[in-house]
Amino acid sequence: MRFKSKKLYLIPALLLLIIGTVLGMKIESLLSGNDTFEQLKKLEDAFLVVDRHYVEKVDPKHLSESAIAGMLKALDPHSVFITAEEVAEVQEGYRGSFGGIGIWFEPAATEKDTAKVTSTIPDGPSETLGVLAGDRIIAINDSSAIGMNSNAIQKRLKGPVGTKVKMTVKRPGVRQPLEFVITRDRIPLYSVDSSYMVDDETGYIRIGRFAMTTHQEFVSHLRELKEQGMKRLILDLRSNPGGIKSAAVNVADELLKGGKTIVYTRGRNPEENEVDRSTPGGLFEENPVIVLVNGGSASGSEIVAGALQDHDRALLVGQRTFGKALVQRPFPLSDGSVLQITVSRYFTPAGRLIQTPYKDGDLESYFEKKMETRKLDLDHVPDSLKFRTDHGRIVVGGGGIMPDVVITRDTTLSFYAPLVSAVRERNLDILFVRDWFNRHERMLRDRWKDRREDFMATFTVGPEMWDAFWAYAEKEGDIHLVDADSARAEEGYFDRADVGKHREVLETLLKARLAQRLYRSEAGYPLFNRIEPEFNEALKHWPEAARLAAMQTP
Repeated sequence: MRFKSKKLYLIPALLLLIIGTVLGMKIESLLSGNDTFEQLKKLEDAFLVVDRHYVEKVDPKHLSESAIAGMLKALDPHSVFITAEEVAEVQEGYRGSFGGIGIWFEPAATEKDTAKVTSTIPDGPSETLGVLAGDRIIAINDSSAIGMNSNAIQKRLKGPVGTKVKMTVKRPGVRQPLEFVITRDRIPLYSVDSSYMVDDETGYIRIGRFAMTTHQEFVSHLRELKEQGMKRLILDLRSNPGGIKSAAVNVADELLKGGKTIVYTRGRNPEENEVDRSTPGGLFEENPVIVLVNGGSASGSEIVAGALQDHDRALLVGQRTFGKALVQRPFPLSDGSVLQITVSRYFTPAGRLIQTPYKDGDLESYFEKKMETRKLDLDHVPDSLKFRTDHGRIVVGGGGIMPDVVITRDTTLSFYAPLVSAVRERNLDILFVRDWFNRHERMLRDRWKDRREDFMATFTVGPEMWDAFWAYAEKEGDIHLVDADSARAEEGYFDRADVGKHREVLETLLKARLAQRLYRSEAGYPLFNRIEPEFNEALKHWPEAARLAAMQTP
């Protein structure tokens, strides 16, 4: 395990470390010439004119914050203004803990519905007092919680550590509501979503974001999998939006031999130019690694993917990554708000700029580029965008990280039959299992509560659940099963024979959703991955990953 200095200057997390960047500075020292001063004076004049002469009274705070937001929008897609009210929430999300009551809950589905506790965190404040999965939250501090959305509930339940909150719940089978006065405590926020052995030698770790605890979590799971016999690793960074730079650097460090560049930055000011290098003693430096990425893999995910690809350390599978490589540094303002502006850019070890090209702050065309999943034809790539890995493989720049094995949309569609795709697109698996679980919760918990491994190995979707699903799909999802000779070309009509052909996939999907209800979201991944095209395609490419791993041995 490696301990590296944490240079936390990427995205909102850095608000924790940089204080007073602009405090004590005189405005004159920030101006670079007469033109800058004149433009600043023009901005001040415009503000005063609007404030004094607009037809209606304006809110100066709103006016100034709108002006700042508009100014940053003209720069790039990631320079933003964070209000003083938002700062605390932003910080909290990256600390790795918050003051809460230790529950996972499902928000109300309708205005008349109530949020439902789906699980309690082991040894947390709620579990200690006897809050149970299935409890319906009907009031918080004597104020009704019926119809309350997720954000509103979180704001009421979270608060300073050591303070108390009263939560009233309705428990199935209990006539009177139950009241719990819960003392808030620090609740860990984990960034490793799932970790398990795929087979006797293949380990799997999914990182959902890069937070302050990510490196420690990653090391812990890596050790556990090695103790279980892991000889090769699938690192899943799909839809990981990034986070704290140092966390991503430290994860990559565990997979690389010492002395290798992981990422470097270049900015307008020399102090923004930095290089992060690996250190000796990583936990998994030589064994085969496959990294899963997609268009939602951004920032820290791209640091890891780019470093491992440039050093021929891992085989990348999936789609081109997001292409977010603008480094933001937060500059606090006098009222506690923060200007988070881009100060430098990321480059991979081979010199590729990860950032996707953009025009000013235009987000529409910027995000359109993220949807590209075409296979790359190197003959049509300009030489200026071609780079070489440590051992001479060609990799390309131009925005994002292009995988070694590209999974196109056609590949995904061929894996999922139209019927399966229709079920997923309509979220029928989620909605049906939610309804089914609510109606059979007591029986399911009595049978499977402390038997996760048995559930994963032996549970099957029985005839009653199977028939109920298709009845639900027809009623709520407008899916109609008809015989082939009477099948219609209209949307929503499918050949009845397709049900049998794809029953295993559909049953696995329902079982995975049920596992999430019983054992939290992490339990779903071992099942979801069985029917995920990217994951299954990756399993075919261990020979290529092994060849890359062999390059790491002198």
